[in-house]
Amino acid sequence: MLRSTLLAHRVVRRFFIFLLLLALAAAGAAYWWLNAPLPLATGPGSAQPLELEIEPGTTPRGVAAAAVKAGVRTDARLLYYWFRLSGKDRQIKAGNYEIPAGTSPYQLLQKLARGESSLRAVTVVEGWTFRQMRAALAKAEALRPDTASMSPEDIMRELGREGVAAEGRFFPDTYAYAKGSSDLAVLKRALHAMDRRLEAAWSQRESDTPLKSADEALILASIVEKETGSAADRAEIAGVFTNRLRTGMLLQTDPTVIYGMGEKFDGNLRRRDLQTDTPFNTYTRGGLPPTPISMPGKAALLAAVQPARTRSLYFVARGDGSSHFSESLQEHNRAVNRYQRGQRPPEGGADLVDNGK
Repeated sequence: MLRSTLLAHRVVRRFFIFLLLLALAAAGAAYWWLNAPLPLATGPGSAQPLELEIEPGTTPRGVAAAAVKAGVRTDARLLYYWFRLSGKDRQIKAGNYEIPAGTSPYQLLQKLARGESSLRAVTVVEGWTFRQMRAALAKAEALRPDTASMSPEDIMRELGREGVAAEGRFFPDTYAYAKGSSDLAVLKRALHAMDRRLEAAWSQRESDTPLKSADEALILASIVEKETGSAADRAEIAGVFTNRLRTGMLLQTDPTVIYGMGEKFDGNLRRRDLQTDTPFNTYTRGGLPPTPISMPGKAALLAAVQPARTRSLYFVARGDGSSHFSESLQEHNRAVNRYQRGQRPPEGGADLVDNGK
């Protein structure tokens, strides 16, 4: 009996020793993993850091998944468990981060918890065209020009929107990015931002809108953006265009003509330009143009789907940024004589002249 008891004690002791050794081995492996450089998708010896974007509200599990998606070659579950066990999982801050070669899991968490993001910023202005946006990206500090040799069609294909015109599809805003980021990444974020803004605006549309789709709302918003000189007039301008669409009148808006002229426009819009037909000439063609003509902001998007309830069919720039609205052609012509004195306004000014069509 005593011999059996001693044997049992030896077995139990050896088992605990085994568990202790196993725990020490696991602790050693964990320590090694926490302090060893994480493999990055940039490849060994590369000086190019990874860009990791953490959106506000991302969970610790989502952060781990985002790191792996960005190019950190490890199991997302290991990162997540490390975040949780460290007690700093709730301290991780949103932002754009550069993950250089040699970064360990321990260093990665410290960077994320301290919010050590390395950011530059580029601003895309409301009413800009896609060409103007590309010019701003090309001049942005430390932004990698991956799209420099691409056509707008190539860019949209790369962004997964083959066959969709690039104009108007990017939301005007200020975008932060890490040093060495791709301009394509900024474009992707701006594209998705416009998707969200447009979807939100379209969901708030008036029930009797003549617009048939969110895309049409985007086109109208782009025109409203170019025609608005004073924010107070934005909804009224949208109301004029909505009334014209509803009654079948030509939109007759100068910015669409100018856009259709492209590089031919020299800053002076002439009567022959209004009479020269292009797909964007709303003096010669009914309805909306085929694509947006600029990048509208949030206010223009909302104005397009929630225009002012007005009877006005005309408006003309007063010269101070605001517009005069008229319900009849007679009243409008008097306003043109008063405010424009026979001179057409520059691009962005609104001078709707009914030529009888």
